[in-house]
Amino acid sequence: MYHSVDDCPDDPYNVTVTPDRLRQQLHWLRARGLRGVSVAELLDARSCGAGRGLVALTFDDGYGDFLENALPLLRHYECSATVFVLPGRIGGENGWDAEGPRKPLLSAQGIRTAAAAGIEIGSHGLMHVDLTRVDEEQRRAELRHSKMRIEELIGHEVHGFCYPYGSIDAPTVEAVRGAGYRYGCAISPGPLTSVYALPRVYVGQRDTPWRLELKRRVHRVRRRAWHLAEDAR
Repeated sequence: MYHSVDDCPDDPYNVTVTPDRLRQQLHWLRARGLRGVSVAELLDARSCGAGRGLVALTFDDGYGDFLENALPLLRHYECSATVFVLPGRIGGENGWDAEGPRKPLLSAQGIRTAAAAGIEIGSHGLMHVDLTRVDEEQRRAELRHSKMRIEELIGHEVHGFCYPYGSIDAPTVEAVRGAGYRYGCAISPGPLTSVYALPRVYVGQRDTPWRLELKRRVHRVRRRAWHLAEDAR
């Protein structure tokens, strides 16, 4: 779970990694025989027993620096990813962050450029609101309208949704399913873990190779919990 890729020393939320750190992290990934892919590609591969060696890379919020700083590195290391964008804030900035610097978000053309480069585009809602704290009508609009607007922009179906702030509850997870998404990305969904609430590992600037290895091992435990939850359905 990545966010912004930039040289930004002022980051109170710790959601920015520098290009040099991302390069190091992707090198670590490839050196272990792993390849970064989109969430949709990973799910497709796993459905036919071919997911070994694949790791889904996600970039939340759709920051404009993805094109300049992340995409070239992904190409260099023969990786892909999923970028979750906010169609209600296209070409805007991260106004939901009360502190820290204003960061520009991808423009419409930037989103199309990323999609044309083989990057999966998913929805992060319209405006980056906590869907567990809004009424049913607004939640439906955030889910359905964002999906529709992205599909109109890139010209093909949107499969994935990412919960803003990682906030989920059972009604919100069900609403994502009902809106026609194929999967949903959370952070630590606990007992709600399913294909509509996938657990992810946060990756930040401090994540050197030894920290990544530790997180990889911890995630194996979380992934087993997902399988158990699937088996119980």
